[in-house]
Amino acid sequence: MPASHTPAGDPDVVTTTGETVLEGTVLRGREFDPVEGRVVVEDGEIVALEEDPVESDGIVLPAFVNAHTHSGDSIAKEAGGGLSLEALVAPPDGLKHRLLRAADGDELVAGMVRSLRYMERSGTGAFLEFREGGVEGVERLRRALDGLSLDATVYGRGDSEVLDVADGYGASGANDTDFTEERAAARAANKPFAIHAGEVNASDIDPALALDPNLLVHMVHADENHLRRVADAGIPVAVCPRSNLVTDVGLPPVEDLLEHTTVALGTDNVFLNAPSMFREMEFTAKLYDVSATEVLAMATHAGADAAGLNCGVVEPGRDARLLVLDGDSDNLTGAQEVVRAVVRRAGTSDVERVVLA
Repeated sequence: MPASHTPAGDPDVVTTTGETVLEGTVLRGREFDPVEGRVVVEDGEIVALEEDPVESDGIVLPAFVNAHTHSGDSIAKEAGGGLSLEALVAPPDGLKHRLLRAADGDELVAGMVRSLRYMERSGTGAFLEFREGGVEGVERLRRALDGLSLDATVYGRGDSEVLDVADGYGASGANDTDFTEERAAARAANKPFAIHAGEVNASDIDPALALDPNLLVHMVHADENHLRRVADAGIPVAVCPRSNLVTDVGLPPVEDLLEHTTVALGTDNVFLNAPSMFREMEFTAKLYDVSATEVLAMATHAGADAAGLNCGVVEPGRDARLLVLDGDSDNLTGAQEVVRAVVRRAGTSDVERVVLA
């Protein structure tokens, strides 16, 4: 099973070359049906899922897709406790933006490297990043990713020229400025346009929907009319419940959103919350009346679907972005319902291996 190791420390993070075989309880397909067997990977692609008795305590599942991050503020973890959301992150003079302006480029990159490395080691295989700082901000993220195997979909911000280097455009919110020009530029470049909406209140949701976005973020204050419009347009939504709790803006109506559209989980600003999908899943599962299967879907293939990625599901033909947990760890041994245990109990200490195409 040849593989080139990434120097990310424990747990083992590898990028696959040749053939790699992963054995254990495999959470198969979009419903995560637990089957005993092995996943065969060749040159970064899942080529087979073989159901057979195996002597392994591993739990094989898709690596997580973090559907909303801001990693640039990794230089100031837990800064600004007690401040309002506007005081924390509103452009141009929220605390985050002042900190970003005050830091030099190397400091910002070094902070992002640490956060991205933590994401990779804790089972995240891909993420959707809202990157401040225009072209330079995107280029700094690319530098931070050097040597890591994370798949980043980067939504740049600033002048529309950021689309020359970003994968899409990530707007702060329709109340901040008029994004008509940037939306048109994204459409002309055939790149996605994403926007924050309904985080503090509902006033920016209709203007955001008028821009025909490809992705909405937060939607804490969405009402039934907004939900119908989202459903009719088929717009996926990234929710960040822990972040919304920290900033005291309310909590997204996850159950209602799930009835109307694809809902993906994100961890939001690193300076407010650790970019741990384990923590986000557990919080969501215990806060809302949703099944473990729904939550794991929100943490994997929902984000992949929103970004047009070919991962998030264990099935042949998918990119091999996979996570192996130690089912015999002190934390997971004896688990009766595997998917429920993964969502509500598992953590970074249970990660045995991260396989990234």
